[in-house]
Amino acid sequence: MTVNEAHLIYFSPTHTSKQVAEAIVHGTGIKNILPVNVTLQTTGEAVIPASALAIIVVPVYGGRVAPLAMERLQNIRGLDTPTVLVVVYGNRAYEKALMELDAFALPRGLKVIAGATFIGEHSYSTDEHPIAAGRPNDSDLALATEFGKKIIEKIKTATGPDTLYPIDVRAIKRPRQPFFPLFRFLRKVIKLRKSGTPLPRTPWVKDESLCTHCGLCVVHCPAGAITKGDELNVDETKCIKCCACVKVCPRNAKVYDTPFAALLSDCFKKQKQPQTIL
Repeated sequence: MTVNEAHLIYFSPTHTSKQVAEAIVHGTGIKNILPVNVTLQTTGEAVIPASALAIIVVPVYGGRVAPLAMERLQNIRGLDTPTVLVVVYGNRAYEKALMELDAFALPRGLKVIAGATFIGEHSYSTDEHPIAAGRPNDSDLALATEFGKKIIEKIKTATGPDTLYPIDVRAIKRPRQPFFPLFRFLRKVIKLRKSGTPLPRTPWVKDESLCTHCGLCVVHCPAGAITKGDELNVDETKCIKCCACVKVCPRNAKVYDTPFAALLSDCFKKQKQPQTIL
């Protein structure tokens, strides 16, 4: 069996999911690549044929597929289309995110033939409190490329759609999580919430003199929570805390100083590894 094009679908405010997506499709060797970037807007109605490969890569927020990403995937349909599902998480846990993405794909005519979990630098990561800093790294991307090679080999080996067998994403190997750091994290989260410590609702500009109103935060905000000319403020009703505005600011004017950053950095130092299933 052959596929003649790849539809590369991703939501990637801080570019971690995009890097993984591009490495996977590079590994497949497919030349005709149709990128579908839903980071900044919902795609129009899209029906992907059975002769194509769909690769969907999204980030995990709080153990779930980023809600805005799920919203922006709603117009995508398949026709028993071979599909790869990938979630990218910040080294804590992806919980049920991959199953959630699978539940989205199946009734839409997307035949899930492969799945993966990759690690990306956490949105809350800073120099002071690094959380999976620099991920995906070269090793991660090499594994993503190899994953792409295995996907295309699976497709080529199948004699037709009937022998291109789907997978059960629930069978993917879970990353090992040391018990005591996890217990410490949960205990501290409970203590933090009981303390009533106010948590920031959005990123903010700590030093207004640093902001040049360049507008990069406006352009890169996937939720439209920042308005041109009013870069000092973020609409908390729209902000999804992806911290794209923080990462893209050339003057480091924007910050998101949340107590959770220190907790995640302290309790999840051990770097998890990507997992795949075919």
